Amino acid sequence: MDKYELNNDEAIEIKERQTARPPSLYKVFLLNDDYTTMDFVTHILEEIFHKSPVEATQIMLHVHKNGKGLAGIFTREIAETRVVSVDELSNQNGFPLKCSMEKE
Repeated sequence: MDKYELNNDEAIEIKERQTARPPSLYKVFLLNDDYTTMDFVTHILEEIFHKSPVEATQIMLHVHKNGKGLAGIFTREIAETRVVSVDELSNQNGFPLKCSMEKE
């Protein structure tokens, strides 16, 4: 910080401007289980992650075959909200579908 004197002996401090960095991004994954139906996983992808029916079906099949599938990449706050939304909607419908997030 630099200080500058004014005529009446008051000092003004000038702070250096910091450049803003883009926010960190997080990958949100759906995790396969033996109980959640494929239709419900597709519904989650369409409703919470705003995927088209075709894309939702592709992701659902990937989750089914590989145990885990990428639902989207978001800022931290949005990723956390999506994870909570999946958990709440799954619980309301009696499914154990889980979601995780990892820093990109």
